[in-house]
Amino acid sequence: MSAPRAGDDPAARLLSRLEGVKQTGPDRWIAKCSAHDDRTPSLAVRVLPDGRVLVHCFGGCSALEVVSAVDLTMADLFEKPLGNLPPLRPRERWDRGDVWQLLAHESAVAAIAAADAAAGRPVSPEDAERAGIAADRLADAVATLGVSR
Repeated sequence: MSAPRAGDDPAARLLSRLEGVKQTGPDRWIAKCSAHDDRTPSLAVRVLPDGRVLVHCFGGCSALEVVSAVDLTMADLFEKPLGNLPPLRPRERWDRGDVWQLLAHESAVAAIAAADAAAGRPVSPEDAERAGIAADRLADAVATLGVSR
């Protein structure tokens, strides 16, 4: 599986400018977010059947921040003006597979932070902040899956 060639379509324009791009399924990729110092991929990119490109940074960056960081505009994510496309239904955005991938990744981040703390290793402010983000993402993923506590 590979990313589309640059210039072919909106997804290709974006993916060709990102680092660490890995295809996770048909019309789905993860990459390092261009809008923040991303050590591990936290940016999800998905192409809908109508050609729209969805961008979601699990680190909290907006789609505008992501595309601006690679010298693109929001219009570069669409083949045609939004007025010509039907609105998204909320269920179309991210499926359970995306959420399970997020759970696996963020659980690993939390486990590393917990192991460091248990071993008495000093935790940097950046690592503490990242562990907090992981906790928030895990809670959001659980809510998205409809699991009650």
